[in-house]
Amino acid sequence: MQTRWDIGEPEAPTINSETEQLKSELLTLNMGPQHPATHGVLRIEIWTDSEIVAHAIPHLGYLHRCMEKHAENLDYRGIIPFVDRLDYLAAMNMEWTYAMTVEKMLGTEVPRRAELLRIITGELQRIASHLMAFGTYALDLGAFTPFLYAFEEREKILRLFEEVSGSRLLYNYIWIGGVWNDWTNEQIERASQFCDTMEEEAKKYHELVSTNKIFIERTANVGVMSLQDCFDYGASGPVLRGSGFKWDLRKNIPYSLYSEFDFDVPVGTGEVGQVGDCWNRYIVRMKEVVESIKIIRQAIAKLEPGPVMGKVPKIIKLPKGEVYVRAECPRGELAFHLVSEEGGKKPYRLKVKSPCFTHVSMLPHIAPGQMIADFVASVGSIDIVLGEVDR
Repeated sequence: MQTRWDIGEPEAPTINSETEQLKSELLTLNMGPQHPATHGVLRIEIWTDSEIVAHAIPHLGYLHRCMEKHAENLDYRGIIPFVDRLDYLAAMNMEWTYAMTVEKMLGTEVPRRAELLRIITGELQRIASHLMAFGTYALDLGAFTPFLYAFEEREKILRLFEEVSGSRLLYNYIWIGGVWNDWTNEQIERASQFCDTMEEEAKKYHELVSTNKIFIERTANVGVMSLQDCFDYGASGPVLRGSGFKWDLRKNIPYSLYSEFDFDVPVGTGEVGQVGDCWNRYIVRMKEVVESIKIIRQAIAKLEPGPVMGKVPKIIKLPKGEVYVRAECPRGELAFHLVSEEGGKKPYRLKVKSPCFTHVSMLPHIAPGQMIADFVASVGSIDIVLGEVDR
């Protein structure tokens, strides 16, 4: 495979006088950083031979959040609003993973009701995230209607989150030791009703998009990532499962109360296209919506009255040491590596292991040989959020 160093600068087309055929050198194009198909402020430098992509180079750093450096100057509670801004489409999952990291270091026991509420909010957030992926992916490929359907259902989740947290996008809801606010019986009932509605909506989505002939032509056998590719690059979440590997931390290494729940782990099967292609990554997310509905219903059935915050000191001081905690977020395995000093009120170092960063690194591998339109489908299929990449 050519690299940017042996491609050279593109030159103007020339005509071979003997064959009278047009010959051209590679042309450099910039996809982004302000481009809807890059799903954020990501610049991908693509080298093309007519409509064929010869090489792709992702350029990061257009969304300077500097979250990890900020964390070194904030107390442990003050970091929560910053982790919200990593994957801002799955902020509840970001908060939850960070809270578990500090709780493990602190030795805090989270009340059972708070754990169940965390699971309900986390799975609702997973559905909202996958709905956004579904709608924007269809938009990438030229279909506008699915985007409207997705936002209609996602809005019901955001309204619930707004009521319990006061915000629609960046929540600061899951705190160290529990959750900030309890859910009322009426809100729990609405979450249950949403599950009933969403289950029927998912069937409509499959009929509208998943089995659509044009959608299948655009995604089947496109952007194939083999299982070995996923292992080599450290892929996780729907990207790994789309390549046929059944691995989900909620099932394989259960955290919180997930060991009590009965649900399946969808994987790509190759029923349409090849295992590991764009269609299989898409269908894994759509099937996960149904599995999240199962989990939410079980969590609601287990809810009992009780406290939603454990015993946490007003000023959190951690012992000297380090801890590594990971969780299954909508886009893959998110992890926090926390290093603390004795009696320190702030982290010495807080490192974020981002699944989106890992998946972006796979783009140069799958790009060569694709048409530009297929490369757009491949970028959309890995479902990245640049706040997490540029953390």
